[in-house]
Amino acid sequence: MSRARGGALAVAVAAVVLAVDQVSKALVRENIERGEARPLLPGVDLVNVRNPGIAFGLFSGGGVLLVLLAVVAMLVLVSVFISHADTPLAWLPAGLLLGGALGNLVDRVRDGAVTDFIDVPRWPSFNLADSAITIGVLALIYVLEGPPRRRREAAHG
Repeated sequence: MSRARGGALAVAVAAVVLAVDQVSKALVRENIERGEARPLLPGVDLVNVRNPGIAFGLFSGGGVLLVLLAVVAMLVLVSVFISHADTPLAWLPAGLLLGGALGNLVDRVRDGAVTDFIDVPRWPSFNLADSAITIGVLALIYVLEGPPRRRREAAHG
């Protein structure tokens, strides 16, 4: 696959993640009062909370510093993608990570905090951008490192 096609696919995935993330957060902000919880599935509630920090609420009140860190992280991600653009499927984790990071960055710049709305037991609330970032990290490891069997074969052969 050409670099241009991989880049276009990464941008398309990022755009879809960003759009779905922002629409879902807007629906939550419009339909659920802040602090309210509504059951969705057994053990899963929809909530409307704000996270002024990063993962797990760390660095709350970081403000401009968190925005700058997010921008630097996205630039690093783009450079990693460019250096691995010829790797099959590298566009997928790049798009997931970029779209998720942009979704949370939009919230942080607009509201000073990220809207979180999925609440499961014994875990901090999160949103679709967070899910895309988590899946993107796992996919990036898989794409760059390969499946466990292929790694074992490469190490022994």
